[in-house]
Amino acid sequence: MPDAVLANFTRQNIEKQDVDTIQFVWQGGEPTLAGIDFFKRAIELQKKYSHGKRIANAFQTNGILLNDAWCEFFKKNNFLVGISIDGQQHLHDRYRKTKGGKPTFNAVLEGIRYLKKHNVDFNTLTVVNRVNSYHPLEVYHFLKEIGSGFMQFIPIVEKEPESAAADSSALATVWSVEPVQFGNFLCAIFDEWVRNDVGKYFIQAFDVALESWFGVPASLCIFAETCGTALAIEHNGDLYSCDHFVFPENYLGNIKQQSIDALVFSEQQLKFGQDKRDRLPDFCKKCDVQFACNGGCPKHRFQTTPDGESGLNYLCAGYKNFFCHIAPYMRFMANELRQQRPPANVMAWAGNRA
Repeated sequence: MPDAVLANFTRQNIEKQDVDTIQFVWQGGEPTLAGIDFFKRAIELQKKYSHGKRIANAFQTNGILLNDAWCEFFKKNNFLVGISIDGQQHLHDRYRKTKGGKPTFNAVLEGIRYLKKHNVDFNTLTVVNRVNSYHPLEVYHFLKEIGSGFMQFIPIVEKEPESAAADSSALATVWSVEPVQFGNFLCAIFDEWVRNDVGKYFIQAFDVALESWFGVPASLCIFAETCGTALAIEHNGDLYSCDHFVFPENYLGNIKQQSIDALVFSEQQLKFGQDKRDRLPDFCKKCDVQFACNGGCPKHRFQTTPDGESGLNYLCAGYKNFFCHIAPYMRFMANELRQQRPPANVMAWAGNRA
């Protein structure tokens, strides 16, 4: 990203938001390829335009280029680092290879060692695919062993290229996680977590589910009723509706010609976010767990419902299995919260149910 675009984006991102804390989320591709000097300039610009607001930076990386210099920078500037790691070596290296086809597991572990050495706050992002989805507890135990206290499990769902423009008949790639198995993966980890690890390890899917049972809007866009707040900016200043929808039809404009807030609150973007709710199939509206699922990510809505309506989420069967499975525990935890008691009390309750 050229300096002029970075300065423009930084200034507008801070000025146009009437909140105390401004979030900058650096992703890619692989953001370390931009080099430390780029992010040093970013920090300088954040300080220049902060005007008393607090700035928070999150950095999502595959970890293979991390070293002392990177981690000293992260620590000095209070970056939260997300590490992409998909389980033990035989699971991680199945799909996470270099351009030349070489495995990356050992390099990622080395990156994590650098983060720990410099006491950098980090969490893990695990892509759940066709292979590691059959090893949920192995993955979970491994992530705990490497020191991950905060975990995200992201399902990989991609359509075959020849089906990319097709409707509900589109087929998922062979590496995409199977719907029911994704639900089984989450349920297996939940069963161990709810009996042993509540309050010790934090898993995004479980935390967001508790929000829904507690009666507050889901903080994660895929489970929220509407979306449209996770926009993506490209290196040249082009702004798109979402990082899952960087397509010509989702192009909003360029921040060099229009202000960020004008693009964010444009009719096009508002419709994009509301379509998540408005295009929800009737089949979903009648579902017992619709309040927690809300149809999932629109990117994955390429199946048809049993009555032939388009727009069903590919992962529907897995989500329904998961949300129905955790319902009794979520009700208990939500009630504990309402009574101003710790949700971790669910562990004793769950143990008595076993």
